Amino acid sequence: MEFAKPLPAYLAKRYRGWKATAFAENRAWYRHLADEGQHPRAMIISCCDSRVHVTAIFGADQGEFFIHRNIANLVPPYEPDGKQHGTSAAVEYAVTALKVAHIVIVGHSNCGGVQGCLDMCTGHAPALEDKSSFVGRWMDLLRPGYDRIKDIEGTDAQRRALEKQAILVSLDNLMTFPFVAEAVKADKLTLHGLWNDIGEGGLEEFDAATGKFVTV
Repeated sequence: MEFAKPLPAYLAKRYRGWKATAFAENRAWYRHLADEGQHPRAMIISCCDSRVHVTAIFGADQGEFFIHRNIANLVPPYEPDGKQHGTSAAVEYAVTALKVAHIVIVGHSNCGGVQGCLDMCTGHAPALEDKSSFVGRWMDLLRPGYDRIKDIEGTDAQRRALEKQAILVSLDNLMTFPFVAEAVKADKLTLHGLWNDIGEGGLEEFDAATGKFVTV
């Protein structure tokens, strides 16, 4: 593993500062978390985008959320084919082992993954069409969402609509997992879809009764 290098100096410095302050001041809490294990109330599925900071948005403490991040906050459909499925594994663990009460899909504005899907579906991203593109094959999950918004006029309006479709596609796909559907039916689990406007600090929630996103 000779290719592995030392941690960048600025990260090491920040770690030492955290250890000497935030950790030292809350040592008992961290010890409690270590000894008692995690008991999160909710699973958050959000985008890898570095601008999306769900713990800050909700003021969450350590141990409160079970967080999974991927490109464009997508959940694939249930496919028990014996292959490797990181997002599906995280969902399975959250629901069957941790018994979370909520799964929250958090999408956001100006999503690069969604823009990539939009470019791919309109023929402007040939590199993503290549079978060797991990991003392209992942964003294939959103093609059904594109079909629903492709007639919207305006690039920005189309992208924003597709960002919200990523949330809806993921909610639909969650319900294809038998253990998710069973927990929802038994009122042991609720599913939520949120869209975050990064620049404005806005948060919208999908309202199933109206089929629209409304301001939280």
